[in-house]
Amino acid sequence: MGVVVLSLFDGMSCGQIALERAGIKIKKYYASEINKPSMKVTQKNYPNTIQLGDITKLTDDQLRALGQIDYLIGGSPCQNLSPIVIGDDEHGNGLEGIKSKLFYEYIRVLRIVKPKYFLLENVEGMKNKDKEIITLCMGVEPIMIDSGLVSAQERKRYYWTNIPNIQQPQDKGLVLKDIMEENVDEKYFYTIPYQFFGLDKRVAAKLDLYNYDMLQRVYSPYFQAPCLTGCRGGHKQKKVMDNGRPRKLTPTEYEKLQTVPLGYTEGVADGHRYNMLGDGWTVDVIAWIFSHTPNEQSIHNEAI
Repeated sequence: MGVVVLSLFDGMSCGQIALERAGIKIKKYYASEINKPSMKVTQKNYPNTIQLGDITKLTDDQLRALGQIDYLIGGSPCQNLSPIVIGDDEHGNGLEGIKSKLFYEYIRVLRIVKPKYFLLENVEGMKNKDKEIITLCMGVEPIMIDSGLVSAQERKRYYWTNIPNIQQPQDKGLVLKDIMEENVDEKYFYTIPYQFFGLDKRVAAKLDLYNYDMLQRVYSPYFQAPCLTGCRGGHKQKKVMDNGRPRKLTPTEYEKLQTVPLGYTEGVADGHRYNMLGDGWTVDVIAWIFSHTPNEQSIHNEAI
């Protein structure tokens, strides 16, 4: 017994963690992913995962050959949809962007495999026209859930799904100090000058960096972290004041913010860990959604 899942843009397979956490047994899990470090982490934790490779290279016949799919899940790339790039002529071109147009691959697969349940995730801050196109193609209105309800990270996301009657999860009231590690390695601390504003401010300090304002921000432990993003070089890791000193959040703290099992991303370089966690899902949000699958509600109280 168990469900058959097809996960597009699978990353490090947060979908498997979430299904497991919701008490839904997996019979077979197909994953489409091309990032090698993410795939390595997936196979370390879930060696039975069937990797299908690049979704753009899977033919319609190959997809049909997978048989009945119970869950089609995925978070199509948001790089051209994010509010960070809106207004940027090179990157902020929405669903026509090089990365974000992969959404249409999700729609192709959805129409071919005709799953019993589907789930698509993407950023809340996209332009209305892109949201309307996605909603029209998916055939359902999205629900917005902020990861800050279940974690210490502010992360608003839209979820399009035919799983019915999804309510908002209960607010756990978590902030950064609830997930911060003790005895953090010195390599994560900054020794450069900074301007301090006070721990009663969400942005408690700013580092004397030549980079963008967002990269200079050091957050107070008494507030939630901002939305994690993929860290592709530079000083892009989120930062916190720790006993009067600014530092980067650690990969383990990133795991806590995404409600991923501790140590799940170990086995690859820190840079890859930050990257896949920033690009991944907040697992407890996805588990919450899955727990609303008909006949699964009774499992929820035990699983989450």
